[in-house]
Amino acid sequence: MNTVRKTAVLCSIAALCSPALLSLALFTSAQTVGGDAILPTPAAAKALPDAVFFAGQSANTQLRNAAGIHFTDGAYTLAVLVDTSGYSTAVQQKYQGYLITEAPLDFGGHHLVPGAYGFGFVASHFLVMDIGNHDLFQADATHDAQMQHPRPMQIVAGSSPGDYHLCSGRDCTSFHRAK
Repeated sequence: MNTVRKTAVLCSIAALCSPALLSLALFTSAQTVGGDAILPTPAAAKALPDAVFFAGQSANTQLRNAAGIHFTDGAYTLAVLVDTSGYSTAVQQKYQGYLITEAPLDFGGHHLVPGAYGFGFVASHFLVMDIGNHDLFQADATHDAQMQHPRPMQIVAGSSPGDYHLCSGRDCTSFHRAK
């Protein structure tokens, strides 16, 4: 077999195997809750882009501050903090992170369809915006002073199966997968 053909075969095999390898890598140290897997930061970071579009600009993601869930049906919900230094002060005050979801979610009775969104924790509220910087809703957020090891971005299991908390530091909002 000539070199060109060998390279083409190897590239084809790599293309077929890479989704399987990515899935294997994502679950290496995931916490499983009721069949869903809460992804550790490195696994969530592998599935996220280096930059995202919001309010007419591109912003770099802080992949070291990423979190995610892989649901039993294969859908993902991913959150990451972003570098908002190029945005106006008004946008910076409310836009702190980017949320990408393939599954519908419910935040305190507010339904969020699959898509990409900006979010921020502002004055005891979790604010969600569409990518054009239009406010969609505010859900309640709490400040957990007792949290043992707060991280800049994390998803932790709630008290019931299927309930989760998205936290930025000690500020958290509750959510679950919507029907």
